[in-house]
Amino acid sequence: MRILSIIVFLLLTAMFAFTAHTQEVGSPQKPLRVMLIPADGGTEDGTKADFQPLFDAITRSSDLHFTVSTGQSYASVIEAMCAGLTDVVWYGPASYIEARDRGCAQLLAVEERNGASTYYAGLFIAADSDASSVFDLSGGSLALGSSHSASSFAYPLVMLRDEGLDPLKDLSALRITGSHTNSLLALKNGLVDAAGASFVSFERAVNQGSLDPRAFRVLAKSQPIPNPPIAMNTALPADIKAKLKRAMANVHEAEGIGPAAIRGYGGKRVDRYNTEAGEALFDSVISATSFLDDDYMAAILRKADAAQRG
Repeated sequence: MRILSIIVFLLLTAMFAFTAHTQEVGSPQKPLRVMLIPADGGTEDGTKADFQPLFDAITRSSDLHFTVSTGQSYASVIEAMCAGLTDVVWYGPASYIEARDRGCAQLLAVEERNGASTYYAGLFIAADSDASSVFDLSGGSLALGSSHSASSFAYPLVMLRDEGLDPLKDLSALRITGSHTNSLLALKNGLVDAAGASFVSFERAVNQGSLDPRAFRVLAKSQPIPNPPIAMNTALPADIKAKLKRAMANVHEAEGIGPAAIRGYGGKRVDRYNTEAGEALFDSVISATSFLDDDYMAAILRKADAAQRG
């Protein structure tokens, strides 16, 4: 009887150990939850399709499993990470800094192409606009994306400021549309005189047939902006973080993984994901946008709200 009890005990121990193993974070039974900011409208067949090949490739090369979704807004993705509802997030630079400073996001990787990890924002105007400089926007209206976006919100305001324009005093109206594409569509439809968006998002909208590039002109180009990073939740187990870093760093060289799978912002192919990039990469964002403190942001949002109600 005692031998039987020992056998039962050993079988139960093995069964519980097997169950615990299969329920580890990153297993098929408990996949890592990936959430993406809705940079180009947040459609499941848009932003999600850009990154699904990358995470599928990581699964094949490392056996880490993922579920991928797109958040409803930049703010909701930040909150999801800080509430422990997601494990891995693709952020914009500004939204990453916000989540990092709240203690819930840790840098995982930054996409790299031709040795560079930066992109650009632009101030776009209609092709037939009379404006020839940023200062010519004085008295006009501007469409911006999400207030948590670097390239569709913060850097367009930086470009105005660099040319001596204060959007609170020198623009007739601000329109906050929630995304790059929506801002460009507002310009296309004559609702504003200019729109702030990334060149990646502009190119994507053109490639999808949403915009005719001949109808637009670039009035100004921003200084380089760090590419939107992929971050991991600080609460993840240390061994999972280490495994994620190894997998992300090596996926572009993994056997059986074609270059078409290594994709990033806007669905573009990238050379690799740099997991050695440090926080210093984002210091330029903090420096350039330091004037956007809470009071200034509140004033910008009030102006936009007044324009919407007006």
